Amino acid sequence: MEISILYLSLHMIYLLGSLNLTNSTSAYIGAYSNFYNFILGYKYIALFVLMLLESTSLPVPSEIVMPIAGILSRTGLFSFPIAFLAATFGSLIGVLIDYYIGYILGKDIIYKHLHFFHLNQEEVEKFDRWFNSNMALTVFISRLIPVIRTFMSFPAGFAKMDIKDFVFYSSLGIILWDFILMLFGYYLVSSSNINIDIIYILLFLILLYIIYKIVKKQITKDKQQNKLKMK
Repeated sequence: MEISILYLSLHMIYLLGSLNLTNSTSAYIGAYSNFYNFILGYKYIALFVLMLLESTSLPVPSEIVMPIAGILSRTGLFSFPIAFLAATFGSLIGVLIDYYIGYILGKDIIYKHLHFFHLNQEEVEKFDRWFNSNMALTVFISRLIPVIRTFMSFPAGFAKMDIKDFVFYSSLGIILWDFILMLFGYYLVSSSNINIDIIYILLFLILLYIIYKIVKKQITKDKQQNKLKMK
């Protein structure tokens, strides 16, 4: 058991290290292959751990992890319901960790150590202001927006949002996001050619990035409009 945990830990370090790459096609191919092999090797535990880390703002891409879970479910190596539950519980625990970090430590301390979470202070501040004006709805919607979804728990913790509301709206967003990504892998990817799989996922990532840029632009626009109203 101890040896298995050691292997799991070492494999996780290797996986996270492999993400510190340029945004080239070869980098994505390498990341995809590493995650695929890791999930195939450790199965549901890997899904749980990876999605937990992703939800705690660490650089683990759910946009790669969950489609792989869908692919493995399609091939019969995974049970779709069990894989989905493992990933969902991991995501929920992850957002709770960030929520309590923000709740206990507060905004000032978190802002001084954002580099540990690979976050940009300007982005967090923008989202924090947007969050304060919407709160519950923002928790749900942000779980469906790439990049933003990984740090949405901090502003909720800063604002000391009611934990029941936070868990409820976070769960709705997590369930929808994870389910969509798994379905994407199950129905649209699941080819016998890894290169085709990667092309599909890359196209999907591009689509998600476009959505992120649109939402980010809208947040900036809302911020500017609020400033004008205040004047």
